[in-house]
Amino acid sequence: MSEGKLLEGSDRRRRILTLALPIIVGMLSQNVLNLVDTGFVGGLGDDALAGVGLGGFLNFLASALVLGISAGVQAMSARRLGEGRRSEAAIPLNGGLLIVLGFAVPWSALLHWLAPNLFALVTHDAAVLEQGVPYLRARLVGMLAMGANFAFRGFWNGTDRSKLYMRTLVTMHLTNIALDWVLIYGHLGAPAMGAEGAGVASSIATYVGMAQYIYLGLKTARGEGFLRGLPDRESFLTIARLSLPASLQQLFFAGGMTLFMVFVGRVGTMELAASKVMVDLLLVAILPSLGFGLAAASLVGQALGRGQVDDAKRWGWDVMRLAMVVSGVIGLPALLMPEVLLGIFLHDPTTLALAVTPMRIVGASLAFDSVGLVLMNAMLGAGDSRRVLGIALGLQWGIFLPVVWFLGPHLGLGLTVIWLAQVVYRLLQALAFSRAWAGGAWAEAKV
Repeated sequence: MSEGKLLEGSDRRRRILTLALPIIVGMLSQNVLNLVDTGFVGGLGDDALAGVGLGGFLNFLASALVLGISAGVQAMSARRLGEGRRSEAAIPLNGGLLIVLGFAVPWSALLHWLAPNLFALVTHDAAVLEQGVPYLRARLVGMLAMGANFAFRGFWNGTDRSKLYMRTLVTMHLTNIALDWVLIYGHLGAPAMGAEGAGVASSIATYVGMAQYIYLGLKTARGEGFLRGLPDRESFLTIARLSLPASLQQLFFAGGMTLFMVFVGRVGTMELAASKVMVDLLLVAILPSLGFGLAAASLVGQALGRGQVDDAKRWGWDVMRLAMVVSGVIGLPALLMPEVLLGIFLHDPTTLALAVTPMRIVGASLAFDSVGLVLMNAMLGAGDSRRVLGIALGLQWGIFLPVVWFLGPHLGLGLTVIWLAQVVYRLLQALAFSRAWAGGAWAEAKV
C-alpha cells in the first residue's frame, strides 16, 4: 500500500499474510536445514552433536556483529518506500554491504585462527573439541556471505519482496542438504568429513545464496539504486545508529545462548546433546513468529514513513494476534507428542527421556513467546533499536543467565528446571515488549 488509505479488517490480515508467509517459508527452510544437519550429525553420536551444537552457537556469536545490519537496512528501506522515495530504497543496502565487507573479512580470518582457543573457553571435553573446532572453522569461512545475506534480507522484506528472500533461502538450503549428504558421510566419492563436512556444506550454501541475491538485485533493484551509489555521510551514520544496537543485541543474545549451553554442558554431556536438539526444534517453532515480526517491521516502518503513527501501532497489535494463533497451533506437537519429535534426532533412550518434559513445557509456551518476538521486531522496524537492546540485554543477562547458573551447575536441579527457567524468561520478555509497544515512545525514533 503506497497511499495514505488505511486498510481495515480482512484487508489488513491479507496484507500481513502476503508479507509474512514468504518470510516464514524461507525462514522455516533455514532452520529445517539446521534440523537436517542435526539429523545427519546425530548418526555420529552425542559427542558430535555436542560439538556441532557449541560450534553453531560460537559461530552465531562470532557473526552477530554483522547480522544486525539487517535491522538498519530494513528500517531505512521501508521508511524510504513509505515516503515515496523508491528510487533511493536500495541505497541503504549498498551501504550495508560495504560495512559487512569491511568488517567480516578480517574478523572471520582472526577468529578462524583463534578457533581452538575459543572452543576451549566453553568446553574441556576432548571428544567434543575434536568434533567442534573443525566445524566452527568451516562455518567461519561463510561469515562474509552470511552478513551480506542478512543485509539483502532487510532490503527485500522492507520493500515488500519477501518472495525473493524465500526463493533464495530454499535454493540455499537444498544445496546445503545435498552437500551434507555428500560431505558428512563421504558419498559420491567425496571424503567422509564427519562434523566438519556439515560446516563446509553450510558455508558453501551460504555463498550460493549470496550469489543469487546479487543476481536478483541486479535484475530487479537497479532502478532503486542497487550498486549505483552509496549513502551520504548522514545516512551512513543512520545505518550505523540503527544497526549497532541491533548487532549488540544479536551479540549478547548469541553470547547468552552460548553461555546457556555451557551451563547445560556442565550438568552433563547427555543434557547438552538433548538441549542441542531442543534448541534446534525451538528455533524452527519460533520462525513463524519471527517471520510475522519481520512483516510487522516493514508495515510499521512504511506507516511511519507515511506519517501514520496510529496505523503503525495497530499493525504491531494486529500482527501479534495472528502470530499467537499460528504459534499456538505449532506448539501442539511438542506438547502432545514430544517423544516422536525428539526421537528423530536422539537415539540414546536415556538422553531422549531427559528431553521429554522440557519439550512439553516449550510447546505449551510458544503462543505467549510470539508476543515478544513480534513486538521486538516491530520496534526495530520503527528504528527504536536502543530500547530493544536495553530490554533484551537486561532480561537475558540480568535475570535469565544468573538464574540458570544457580539452578543448574550450582544446585544441580536438572534439565527440566533449567528449561522451565528459559520459558519464564521468554514470557517476561513478552510482557516487557508489550508494555513498551503500548507506551508508543518507539514512534519518536529518527530514521
